[in-house]
Amino acid sequence: MSKRLFAEFLGTFWLVFGGCGSAVLAAAFPDVGIGLLGVSFAFGLTVLTMAYAVGGISGGHFNPAVSVGLFVGGRFPAKDLVPYIAAQIVGAVAGSVVLYLIASGKADFSLAGGFASNGYGEHSPGGYSMGAALVAEIVLTFMFLMIILRVTSGDVPAGFAPIAIGLTLTLIHLISIPVTNTSVNPARSTGPALLVGGWAIQQLWLFWVAPIVGAALAGLANNALFEKRPGATAGTPA
Repeated sequence: MSKRLFAEFLGTFWLVFGGCGSAVLAAAFPDVGIGLLGVSFAFGLTVLTMAYAVGGISGGHFNPAVSVGLFVGGRFPAKDLVPYIAAQIVGAVAGSVVLYLIASGKADFSLAGGFASNGYGEHSPGGYSMGAALVAEIVLTFMFLMIILRVTSGDVPAGFAPIAIGLTLTLIHLISIPVTNTSVNPARSTGPALLVGGWAIQQLWLFWVAPIVGAALAGLANNALFEKRPGATAGTPA
């Protein structure tokens, strides 16, 4: 278990440091900034690379919503849920702290810029409402978990699942950075919010509730629609 928890810590650290780091350090860098497209790919690449690096140890969740979705879908034991989520949160906070140590080395750096925190209303990059943010985070997390559950079901050739999962997270960011700065991951939201404080903490509830709801719905939907029922045989619709 200690190795599995460290793998989850390391993977979530890399996700937050790499993904949020691309937004804080590189997105708007003068003349050669990577922009929204680059940040989207950065988040996808963090998951893809760590899924290959340590996914074989812990399953490569790096996200409390993923752990909950896999639990609801019958793929993950209840006894491991709290330890996994704790390791993910610690990893996210550590990634945020290291990013802050680097970003604050710039003379005009300020946390007032948001530090890649997730938000809605006046703190949404595009000014989207709380309702819009809630719907986006639920639907996108639902789709994220549905894809994770299907590509890890054994129906996809071994070794290809991390590619599909990483590209899905990239697509999710391409859709929703303007809406919420994209969460679909409560740990990713918690790390930066703890450093920013104020509004980021006040709005953090949505980025726990919506991804967890979306993930749980995906686990239920996958069980109802795709998982084989007792007595089903290969080649027979389940």
